[in-house]
Amino acid sequence: MLESESSLMRLARAVGWERMAWALRRLHCPVPPQALVLEVGSGGNPYARANVLLDAYEETRHRHWVPLVTDRPLVLGFVERLPFRDHAFDFVIASHVLEHSAQPELFLTELQRVARAGYIETPDAFMERVNPYRDHRLEVTCRDGRLVIFKKPGWRADETVVELYEHQAKPLVAGGLIPGHPFAFHVRYYWENRIEFALVNPDVHCDWQAPEGAGMVSHSAGVKAGILNGLRHALSQHSRNRAIDLLSLLRCPTCRAGTIASAGEGCVCTACNATYPIRNGVPVMRAAGWKA
Repeated sequence: MLESESSLMRLARAVGWERMAWALRRLHCPVPPQALVLEVGSGGNPYARANVLLDAYEETRHRHWVPLVTDRPLVLGFVERLPFRDHAFDFVIASHVLEHSAQPELFLTELQRVARAGYIETPDAFMERVNPYRDHRLEVTCRDGRLVIFKKPGWRADETVVELYEHQAKPLVAGGLIPGHPFAFHVRYYWENRIEFALVNPDVHCDWQAPEGAGMVSHSAGVKAGILNGLRHALSQHSRNRAIDLLSLLRCPTCRAGTIASAGEGCVCTACNATYPIRNGVPVMRAAGWKA
C-alpha cells in the first residue's frame, strides 16, 4: 500500500503544525528513485518528484495566470486524451486538476492507461459545495476507498446554500477553519492498478461556460513559498530529467495508435501523419478538432 504521508508530515501533524504538514505533502511521492513520474495539470508549482509534466495551456485563468513551470520535459495536451503510450509511467500525479474536467470518466481512464499507480488531490465536495470555484465542474469526495463524483450543473450547485454561507460564515470558515485544517477539506487519494470511482449523476452535462471573474487563487508567496520552491529544486531529478527521450514516451492523441517522430520544427504521427508543433522546445499534442 502506498504511504499517504511522509515521516516529516506525520511529525508536523503530531505537534499540531497542520499547515506545515499540508505544505510538505507536495514533497511527498511514495515511489522508488528509479520510478518515472508524470504530473498532469502541473501548472506553476509542479511536484519535485515529477519527471515529465503535462498542462493544457501556456496561460490560463484556471491557475490565475501563474506562469507555467518549464524546468523539465513538458508537453501541452489534455488529460482526457493523454498523448502518452500505455503504461509509459510508473506513477502519475493529478493535483487540483480533476475538478476542472467535464469528462471525469475519460480523465480517470486515461490516468489508468498511462500509469500503474498515482495520486489525486481535489477540494472535498463539502468545501466545493459551500465555497465553489467558477472553473470547477465537479464535486469530489472519498468513501470507503472510492472516489464519489458529482457533476455540477452550474458553477454553483446550490445557490441557497452558497448564499447562506457567504452571508455570515464565509470569513470565519474560509479565513480560518479551512486553512487551519486543510486535510479535512481536501481529498487525497492514492491508487494502484485501478481507480475506484462512482459518478453520482452521469447523465448531467457539466461543460457549461464558466462565468467571467477570478479563477483559481494564486500560489502563496513569501518565506514559506520560497523554502518550498528551494526544496522542490533540490529534490528534483534534474540530471535524469534532462536525459529523458520525450518523443519515445508520446502517442498520437488524434488516432491514438501511432508513435511520434521528429519532423523539422515539429513532430508527426507515424500512423496517421497528424503533425504537431514544437514551441520553445515544448510539443503541443492536442488532437485536431477535439477539446476537453
